[in-house]
Amino acid sequence: MKTTLSDIQYINFPVVKDSRGNLSFIEEGIIPYAFKRIYYLFDVPGGAERGGHSHIAQHEILIALSGSFDVILDDGTNKEAYTLNHPAKGLHIVDGIWRELKNFSSGAVCLVIAQDVFDEADYIREYDEFVALKKEN
Repeated sequence: MKTTLSDIQYINFPVVKDSRGNLSFIEEGIIPYAFKRIYYLFDVPGGAERGGHSHIAQHEILIALSGSFDVILDDGTNKEAYTLNHPAKGLHIVDGIWRELKNFSSGAVCLVIAQDVFDEADYIREYDEFVALKKEN
């Protein structure tokens, strides 16, 4: 878990513009890992927060398909906020980064492209444990 916020990157997805509406797509080679799971958050109540965890060995890309929200990332030393508000722009979060999702606009939809299937053993859900693990490495 030697990752830092410098390992975080935006990914711009291709957009095919058309008078009938735009089309964006994700396929092999566009994101830097093979993915096994896609899920999405929606109808998040005003003031609610999501996330509040880190992954031991999983990358994820978050995309605001609709609306906007903030992603607060923390590498155990530094913290930075990223606003997602465009469906053709994703935020690639590497393993070993604490994440919190806040400030969801009305109607916001957050799509997550996960490297692997759900595994509770891959989650660190206590911030103090996360910081201790980061200090060990």
